[in-house]
Amino acid sequence: MQVYIRHLCASSTGRFWTNVDHTLTGQAMAPTPETHPATPPPELDADHAGKDATELEPPSYTSVIAATEESEPEEEEDPWDLPELRDTGVKWSDLDTRGKVLRVLKSIVKFVLLVGLLYLFVCSLDILSSAFQLVGGKAAGDIFQDNAVLSNPVAGLVIGVLVTVLVQSSSTSSSIVVSMVSSGLLEVKSAVPIIMGANIGTSVTNTIVAVMQAGDRNEFRRAFAGATVHDFFNWLSVLVLLPLEVASGFLYRLTKLVIDSFNIETGADAPELLKVITEPLTKNIIELDTSVIRDIATGDPAARNKSLIKIWCKTQKVTNLVNITVPGFANCTPDALCWEEGDNVWTQQNQTETINLKKCTHIFVFADLPDLAVGLILLALSLLALCTCLILIVKLLNSMLKGQVAVVIKKVLNTDFPFPFAWVTGYLAILVGAGMTFIVQSSSVFTSAITPLVGIGVISIERAYPLTLGSNIGTTTTAILAALASPGETLANSLQISLCHFFFNICGILLWYPIPFTRVPIRLAKALGNRTAKYRWFAALYLFLCFLLFPLSVLGLSIAGWQVLVGVGVPLLVFAIIVVIVNIMQKRCPRFLPSFLRSWDFLPKPLHSFKPWDRVVTASMTFCRTRCCCCCKCCKEKEDKETDDMKTKDRSLEMYDNPALTIEDEVKITATHL
Repeated sequence: MQVYIRHLCASSTGRFWTNVDHTLTGQAMAPTPETHPATPPPELDADHAGKDATELEPPSYTSVIAATEESEPEEEEDPWDLPELRDTGVKWSDLDTRGKVLRVLKSIVKFVLLVGLLYLFVCSLDILSSAFQLVGGKAAGDIFQDNAVLSNPVAGLVIGVLVTVLVQSSSTSSSIVVSMVSSGLLEVKSAVPIIMGANIGTSVTNTIVAVMQAGDRNEFRRAFAGATVHDFFNWLSVLVLLPLEVASGFLYRLTKLVIDSFNIETGADAPELLKVITEPLTKNIIELDTSVIRDIATGDPAARNKSLIKIWCKTQKVTNLVNITVPGFANCTPDALCWEEGDNVWTQQNQTETINLKKCTHIFVFADLPDLAVGLILLALSLLALCTCLILIVKLLNSMLKGQVAVVIKKVLNTDFPFPFAWVTGYLAILVGAGMTFIVQSSSVFTSAITPLVGIGVISIERAYPLTLGSNIGTTTTAILAALASPGETLANSLQISLCHFFFNICGILLWYPIPFTRVPIRLAKALGNRTAKYRWFAALYLFLCFLLFPLSVLGLSIAGWQVLVGVGVPLLVFAIIVVIVNIMQKRCPRFLPSFLRSWDFLPKPLHSFKPWDRVVTASMTFCRTRCCCCCKCCKEKEDKETDDMKTKDRSLEMYDNPALTIEDEVKITATHL
């Protein structure tokens, strides 16, 4: 691009203006002078009327560059577009034999490392679940003991969320519910909201995994959205299906009809494909006796003094017929001998005794530590291992997914079938998610594994959504198989609860997937991803609010009574709905709102903007660093900054008047510096 810049030059005949033709490229500019009469240009004449020619300043080079940049605006990149995975190395065809062998060996080593890191990643998730059970398992059992609270469906929902967050396993919380139903402490109808809450609580694991990718802003945006799309699906499904279940009991009636229609018999145990692989490592770190939590929930007072850490891994129960004394003949064991000897009445009774045969081999078997201390140690170590494995997995995937391999993988995972079968792709992804979850036997493991893939751009959030929905179905099929392995007296109740979980997810998919405009969880997850990418501390606040503070608040109001819950909850719910409606109208149709409601500017800024809070959080996080910084260090940094500014100024582009048009005895015009 050629730009003409006017220069004020001096000669023996006077001062005159000249046009210098500059070509704006990355190279140095070559001036081509064109002389004109000593008449200022009209725009300068108008701006500087009445001034002497010596006071006139030539236009700066900066203004010319700015005008050029304004005339050629660049298109903003969509942060949700998948990044291009380009091959920056040497092409395969350009390599010699030695290079090809080395590349193959490197690929094999990277693949083995990736499999090993994935194995450690899954094991760390298992240890994390055990750590949460040690820290909050007994508290989870205590929460289930209050049957009066459990009869409240809203309280049952948040109890399901809290217990699943505490034990980090929807399977464990579901098994507790099954045990309570089988023992008669809880009705199936009251257990349905708890199962819904367990479905919500299980999504906290992949959200924690997404927080580990907060280093890169765009990766964090995609990873957090890919994880929270699961949260939004569960919460939205509960908002619709829980009131419907309370009003009509349709899930209870539907599953009851299925149970009564089929002659279901006890089956084999559910397959444990993943546990067979991970158990050799995890059982040498920690082994838990989860029956203690179930015993506490079912009201066994002796279980409260038991440790969750398993000490004896091989035991044997022996039943013997022993003689005992009873107060009288009325207390004798039926169909057993009963006799009087002296002043005592004796009878015979079967007593079961547990004989310890072999101790466990994990590292805490001889540690004289309470459950809380062991749980905190394992929590710190598992989070460290989880974070380390995730970082290394992401780096390995970034180095492996290049060139033609990356193109093929992205194309296979994100491309739809040709028209008119494009709609089939999503349902196939649901089946893939269900199958993979059935294989690994954990929705948390599967969704946590695809979260970093969403972050680095291999899987789009639109494709991760149906995979997550399939994962929800896969984890319920595992629970159904586990229920089929229940004893005959508890089979019907166990299977009915598992079917409630299954049909809850099926109804949620029917609500939020088949029609594209109903896929609201994707839009909400993207909005939250944008927010957390801008304010990264909001991710921790989201986890604290959604999975801890909100459930605890609702539980506290429920314990106070349903009148308090309705009196406080209903006004807050109505207020939240009004705020959402006003926000939507502000974006879509602000003309229908009163003038003061067309924006939230009439409120104090902390009530409608995160910027004041961001300043507070940033200031608090940097408080120690700023206080520990000594004055000399601060002054040195200031001096270094000034030196760098001077060097930058010296290296900047300079523009001088053409020396061929100046006279030696005249004073040289001062140069214009950029």
